[in-house]
Amino acid sequence: MARTLFDGEVPVHYGQVYVESGGEYLDLQKSLAGQRNGLLGAAEPGGLFLITGLHTGDVGFTVELHEQAPPLDDTWEEIVEASYQPAGDASLVSWGGEASWPLDLTGTDYRARYSALRMDEANELDTRLNDEPLVDRYLLQLWPAPPAPDRILKQTSDIAAYWHGVAGG
Repeated sequence: MARTLFDGEVPVHYGQVYVESGGEYLDLQKSLAGQRNGLLGAAEPGGLFLITGLHTGDVGFTVELHEQAPPLDDTWEEIVEASYQPAGDASLVSWGGEASWPLDLTGTDYRARYSALRMDEANELDTRLNDEPLVDRYLLQLWPAPPAPDRILKQTSDIAAYWHGVAGG
């Protein structure tokens, strides 16, 4: 059984959006330190650093809370996972803290699965204006689970390959 914590459009800048708790801004390099995947940075305590294909504009975004690991949905083009533990009240946060949406998460250990569609098309577009149609879409699924190494479950886009190289390098 899943509960939707957020479903809508999120403004991104520099291809970034975050899950923050504890009031600290996240650093890209610190968030990816020691990871294989470059889309879901989870190395900084209490935070998730999420990479998007679109540089600037609104992206489609959904956050779901599950009781257990949901089945993999192979219709997503990019799928990565990492462990996450909130360090206080968690929120989905746009770049620079311009907007935020509270997420009803407890202080337990979670597994986070981040899935994406149309990252390359969004990266080529670069900037989405308000009157243009939605290009890329993202799904963040969380469920209680003990900590485990991050992993790449599916990678099809050039921009995801680039970011995985940034993390792995």
